[in-house]
Amino acid sequence: MKREAYRSIDVKQVFVESFVADKAGIAAVVGLDVAKSEFMATVRWSDGRFERPWRAKNPEEIPDMIHRLQRLVEGRSLVVAMESTGTYGDAMRQALTDAKLTVNRVSGKAVHDYAEIFDGVPSQHDGKDAAMVAELSSMGKSSPWPYEPLTEFDQELRYLVERMDIQQRIGMLWMGRLESLLARHWPEATRYLELNSETLLQVLVEYGGPAALTADAKAAKRLKAWGGPFLKSEKIERFLQVSASSVGVRQTAVDRRRIQECAQALLLAKHEVQKASKTLEKLAQGNAIIARQAAVVGWATACVLWVYLGNLANYHGAEAYRKAMGLNLKERSSGRYQGQLKITKRGPGAVRRWLYFAAMRLVQHSHVVEWYEVKKGQRAKGGKRALIAVMRKLTLGLYVVGVGEEPFDARRLFSPTVGKRSRSGIRQAKKDEKKQRQGV
Repeated sequence: MKREAYRSIDVKQVFVESFVADKAGIAAVVGLDVAKSEFMATVRWSDGRFERPWRAKNPEEIPDMIHRLQRLVEGRSLVVAMESTGTYGDAMRQALTDAKLTVNRVSGKAVHDYAEIFDGVPSQHDGKDAAMVAELSSMGKSSPWPYEPLTEFDQELRYLVERMDIQQRIGMLWMGRLESLLARHWPEATRYLELNSETLLQVLVEYGGPAALTADAKAAKRLKAWGGPFLKSEKIERFLQVSASSVGVRQTAVDRRRIQECAQALLLAKHEVQKASKTLEKLAQGNAIIARQAAVVGWATACVLWVYLGNLANYHGAEAYRKAMGLNLKERSSGRYQGQLKITKRGPGAVRRWLYFAAMRLVQHSHVVEWYEVKKGQRAKGGKRALIAVMRKLTLGLYVVGVGEEPFDARRLFSPTVGKRSRSGIRQAKKDEKKQRQGV
């Protein structure tokens, strides 16, 4: 590109007729770089020439931009390309679709990686980004992206999923805070009752600490009412005994109030998640794909997958489905340096978070736990990596189940024969290590 080619001009000062006079019939691609307060548009002609970027305010000058693009499309093929990041460009995308202009999407990662190839300089700025979007689209590195309103079902599903996910994240925040407070003032509490259990949260809301609990003569009766048939009398008695002799830091009135408020906030978030999950189940029962996946990972996770990844029919295979979750592997190795395989973490993080919880539940399955333990033992502190491996396999199974090819079978997905081979390899490695130590 020419020197100062990125210097922008105001969209109101653009006169389309002045620079298209000698380009009759030449196809063009317009690259858009959208920010919160403004956006840039760069025209790239099919012969490789660029126009200077047009600068417009977002959203005030969207009509001015649309008017000039409509003049530009007269007598030629025109594609408007945008990056797929954020929501600041949704109003522009809708206006382009309403104006019957062709809208394509270019990956933001592709734009980032193309920066130095484009002009030999790795820097990025709005004018250059718009030009790169246009060039990548002209190279075929884009896909159709017209604005299409969600169906009423998808709108309601997205609303409930987002609400549930937000409450779940808020609950995790309060749970972390509550765990630290209990470690200081009541460390014995979580040895007998789960931190996220309804019973312990009710105890914390009611009493706020061990002193108030042991001072209540009706504490055992209340614990039984909160815990129900799953909380045995022996466990209640032992919990009261250790609470009476707690070695935690003595609480002040403020300490008690802090714990009570944290527990109340966590309990409220937990109830909101449960409420949203039940509503999602009622809403999504008529969707065959969600129902089949829900039989494996639960209704909440299945609805999260549908909202963030869309219909399985949009994917050509299970690997593409897994890639959309950011669970495909990447490698950085060269020469003597051999890097570890890691997941790309592309795509929506909410999908990976909910699948991680689903994998934690799945490893308790009798047909999965053996495979998981073998995978976990292949390296020190390999529990998290083993869970990610379960997630990656689970994703393939969810795709097969979702398209209705066959029912989910954990025994086939986590074959015991793989585990036996792995265990024999681990035993042999330990024998070799022992021989080396004896030799030394």
